Amino acid sequence: MSGKLNTVLLDKAVEDILKYAAGEKITKSGVTMKGKKRNFVETVEAQISLKNYDPQRDKRFSGTFKLPTVPRPNLKCCVLGNARDVETAQRLNIDAMSVEDLKKLNKNKKLVKKLAKRYDFFVASDNMIKQVPRLLGPGLTKAGKFPAVLASGEDMQEKVDELKATIKFQMKKVMCLNVSVGNVSQDKKDIIVNIQLAANFLASLLKKNWQNIGGIYIKSTMGPPTQIYF
Repeated sequence: MSGKLNTVLLDKAVEDILKYAAGEKITKSGVTMKGKKRNFVETVEAQISLKNYDPQRDKRFSGTFKLPTVPRPNLKCCVLGNARDVETAQRLNIDAMSVEDLKKLNKNKKLVKKLAKRYDFFVASDNMIKQVPRLLGPGLTKAGKFPAVLASGEDMQEKVDELKATIKFQMKKVMCLNVSVGNVSQDKKDIIVNIQLAANFLASLLKKNWQNIGGIYIKSTMGPPTQIYF
């Protein structure tokens, strides 16, 4: 499962990230660095550079993958649905909006943009999904936040948790990709597994698999980057 990543290097890199985030000392390239404990839970990110890939000529890729443990548990979700869905969401402490709430926005571009900014992702019940473009216009799509579908009979909490654990790789015009693979409150083992699975999944999307990956760095939000793939 580890694919092409050096497990010893990866283990040490994640250990250093966790130590630095806890305010302990780490040594990088012979230099001792003192970490700092922040007053928020730092995210662990993977920064991946591609090589031998032409964004203009080569086929653009896009893919989503569900990680075993949620990298960013604090992502904000909003459920769009009927009265029953709104009630369920409120019981689960998830923000929700009904058709009436959406109508009040009156397709106002500024208000829709504000709504898209307020949440990290949206979920809409299957009876609502077709109405979203009519009620809100193209605002959520433009922001890359068109709602995921909650099928009837599907457990709302499970769906939200699944989406929080899902990462997306999408080739745009740049040769660098950033993805959240964990957070510093997690066990080292869980972060390592997430990184291995994310890297293997990205390689599977690429034309020449690992040969298209130039390098992978991992870092916490405020910590220094460490290269784990060359």
